[in-house]
Amino acid sequence: MNPPNIPITDRKVRFALVGCGRISTNHINAIEAHGEHAELVDVCDTDPEALAKAVKATGVNGHARLDHLLDDSTADCVILATPSGLHPNQAIRVAASGRHVMTEKPMATRWQNGLAMVQACDDAGVKLFVVKQNRQNATLQLLKKAVDANRFGRIYSVAVNVFWTRPQDYYDSAEWRGTWEFDGGAFMNQASHYIDLLDWLIGPVESVMAYTGTLARNIQVEDSGVAALRWRNGAMGTLNVTMLTYPKNYEGSITILGEKGTVRVGGVAVNEIQQWDFEDEDEGDTSIQEASYSTTSVYGFGHPLYYDNVIKTLRGEERARTDGREGLKSLELLIALYLSARDGKRIALPLQY
Repeated sequence: MNPPNIPITDRKVRFALVGCGRISTNHINAIEAHGEHAELVDVCDTDPEALAKAVKATGVNGHARLDHLLDDSTADCVILATPSGLHPNQAIRVAASGRHVMTEKPMATRWQNGLAMVQACDDAGVKLFVVKQNRQNATLQLLKKAVDANRFGRIYSVAVNVFWTRPQDYYDSAEWRGTWEFDGGAFMNQASHYIDLLDWLIGPVESVMAYTGTLARNIQVEDSGVAALRWRNGAMGTLNVTMLTYPKNYEGSITILGEKGTVRVGGVAVNEIQQWDFEDEDEGDTSIQEASYSTTSVYGFGHPLYYDNVIKTLRGEERARTDGREGLKSLELLIALYLSARDGKRIALPLQY
């Protein structure tokens, strides 16, 4: 393991994966796709069955406890694909060991815990990466370029919809699912990547007003929520999320209405450009149809592209695109939504630091 401030250029970047559940395959496959410059050296899970399956699939060292992994691993970066509420404590322990941290979404379920993660990594001199793989979707990359090029002119209105389904047996599959401490609800867990788009694409949010409800599932947290938002640039918008769509996942979309443009990116997971109209044409518009793709995965296919930046950052070739401070932006918005729903009032941003 190199000192954390020294670029890794003389060997492969070594990763350890903590949490061998649903999303772990995306990380394993992404590391394999970058086999020239990266390798997985350890996996860890408290569930013996999940751990055994991961060890068999990867052929790497297995650990039942994070402490054991940190004592024995040669990893440069530890990936946290564990329940969200565990991320802060685990990230702080990983940072104290002198290793870089990569955490799945959301980085934390509480605002102060997110701040503590960033502070711990700063103090240890290690990098904190927050996974935002959906930003790498070809459809959203085109949309981001259009926004950055000011093709919309002034943006007036934004609508984000996440109409998916999570049956009761999904929540019953693990004790931590559907809990406030470890998971968060439809906003924080399932719609986290969509809420990330609100700041990444449109800019800082000025205030939010939200309602949440647990309408059908036997869980602590919300299975549905709606919100009204106002951005600092004057744009207004809506967020509509439910995990009760019958009979399957239906839509994950963002619509932007501006002075000189109208765009809707929809499909089951922002995978289809369904409307693309601008006052001025651009040569990149010819690639619109090629950007759309069929998918049954709400996770998207962006993990290999996300890892490309992480690996190049650890090799000293690039800067991190979604570090801890970038991750705090969507966490701050999520916490504001929950505060608004809880207290029944408009919440202004930024939150108190």
